[in-house]
Amino acid sequence: MVLVRCFRSVYYFFLRVLTFLSMETHNVIYGKDVKILGRLRLYGNGKTVIGDNVTLNSDMLFNPIGGMSGIIIESSGEGILIGNHVGISNSALISKGPGIVIEDNVMIGGSCKIYDTDFHSLNYAERMQYPDLGIKMGKVVIRQGVFIGAHSIILKGVTIGRHSIVGAGSVVTKDVPDNEIWAGNPARFIRKINQGDQL
Repeated sequence: MVLVRCFRSVYYFFLRVLTFLSMETHNVIYGKDVKILGRLRLYGNGKTVIGDNVTLNSDMLFNPIGGMSGIIIESSGEGILIGNHVGISNSALISKGPGIVIEDNVMIGGSCKIYDTDFHSLNYAERMQYPDLGIKMGKVVIRQGVFIGAHSIILKGVTIGRHSIVGAGSVVTKDVPDNEIWAGNPARFIRKINQGDQL
């Protein structure tokens, strides 16, 4: 048992060093008290900014929801901004276009996907080109205090309003106003968050 704990400690120390070296080579700027549990998988050369007191669970040992995927960050467009006091587990943030903004005090559950691009054109002829032509993109903004349930997908051009909640397994295709609960595929309005919920 002691040997297993020692091996695990050495292994995760190695992953931490590897992650911070990768952050240096991928144009990642990070603040104070950033806690990375596991290894980030970083791609692209766009800017990624991570604020203070951010926790990134990037291994199933630290949050089994999301499995072995860890956290994948690809910033090859306008970039990704993660605010202060944010928690993200085993999720993918992909910016190939106008960017992704995650404001302060946001919680993102395991195995979520946030994309600012459709990746491929809806038009067959354009889709057969390399690279694709006519790909639709739109900035994603997740406002302060949002909670996104596990396995949700946030698609291009979406803004999720302050303190709103996205139910687990939702596919969000349009804006969510402040202080509302949305869920489903596609996500739809469930109810307002009332004062009692805020206490």
